[in-house]
Amino acid sequence: MNLAEFVEGRRDQHLAELCDFLRIPSVSAKSEHKPDIERGARWVADNLRAAGFKTVEIVPTNLHPLVYAESLEAPGKPTILFYGHYDVQPPEPLDLWTSPAFEPTVRNGNLFGRGTADDKGQVHIHLKAFESLQKANGKLPVNVKVLIEGEEEVGSVSLWDFVQRNKEKLRADALLVSDTSMLGKGVPSITYGLRGLNYYQIELTGPARDLHSGVYGGAVPNPLTILAELFAKLHDKNFRVTVPGFYDQVATVSNAERKALNALPWKKKDFEKAVGAPGYFGEKGFTTVERLWIRPTFELNGIWGGYQGEGAKTVIPSKAYAKFSTRLVPNQNPQKIAKLVEKHIRKLLPKTVHCKFEVLSTGKPWVAPYHAPIFQKAQAALEKGFGKKAVFIREGGSIPFVTQMHDTFNVPCVLLGFGLPDENAHAPDEHIALENYFGGIKAVAHFYADLATL
Repeated sequence: MNLAEFVEGRRDQHLAELCDFLRIPSVSAKSEHKPDIERGARWVADNLRAAGFKTVEIVPTNLHPLVYAESLEAPGKPTILFYGHYDVQPPEPLDLWTSPAFEPTVRNGNLFGRGTADDKGQVHIHLKAFESLQKANGKLPVNVKVLIEGEEEVGSVSLWDFVQRNKEKLRADALLVSDTSMLGKGVPSITYGLRGLNYYQIELTGPARDLHSGVYGGAVPNPLTILAELFAKLHDKNFRVTVPGFYDQVATVSNAERKALNALPWKKKDFEKAVGAPGYFGEKGFTTVERLWIRPTFELNGIWGGYQGEGAKTVIPSKAYAKFSTRLVPNQNPQKIAKLVEKHIRKLLPKTVHCKFEVLSTGKPWVAPYHAPIFQKAQAALEKGFGKKAVFIREGGSIPFVTQMHDTFNVPCVLLGFGLPDENAHAPDEHIALENYFGGIKAVAHFYADLATL
């Protein structure tokens, strides 16, 4: 039977199954959801078996289980490792959801629910592609290894331990991930670059305890004021990061690549409508697309301290805190950038406060040679699934596992995303467009089939 027809004939069944998956509140950040996480792992394992995988195991870890499966019945053909995650973000704030987060609902051609875009919907696309290939052809056309974890939203610590212990088991010719987005509606996309991410926290301490601002104000340092002044100094008037050496290793992007990225069917007005800010600015000399994808950034993510309750409390706080991050681009070394950032911050701070500086995590940037044959196969498969030529894009976000796997196995990593930028991943009313879900199953099935001739 024709593969596309086979997939098309099972739309209702596939959607019903995805809704079952989405009803499991597999929130990895909350301990009360531990039983739901374990139910999510069992659901994935059962559905891999239903898709024809004979070797399926649920691997316990120190936190949440991961699911591993393999089908190695295509001798002489490439081996592909598919990675995804079944855990989801917490649904709060609950009152901002139009329909409950774990009661999937179809509205206006979209399926709403936590995990639809990130990443259950995209994992399910692959599960249904595997099943379609098995049932249409009797077996998978290539060798496939599957790794679905339950800790992506909380740092993937157990996953990396598992990879280090099982390098031979996981060895493959390519890594395939679906946890990214399309450029826009009707624009199938392949992501070939991600920014890296360093995350930091600082704690400033001034007086030994909170002080009465009337009795002491004007004569003692206020850590909150000093913190605000610090972050005001970390960008210049052209919105460049002022940390000395920050840009020294930034890879030069060719004029041809910049031209290609700026020629993509990306609409600035759609971006601005999705963001909803009164105005926009960024690093001088670069377009919005370039600022988002090929330039590094320094962002203040949270700042707190002092009195935040109802009414007035006149204190000079003893402590002030901030969380902040740097997004990194190819050739920037995360460890080196962390040292440069700490050195500059300590230099800017006055001697009137003590500073505790922590690097909470580091992550490398990644970029792939998208003219390689496997990327051309992916482009052709997406065209079969969506009837439109796929584009090559970069993304501003980070997927640490991609860089870790690339460094460990030195194989191509192909990122096929079926979400959309405005689908509210991590926010209320998360959703996935049903045309992307169904088109994704067809495209991914064709991709695995076409990889047999790589």
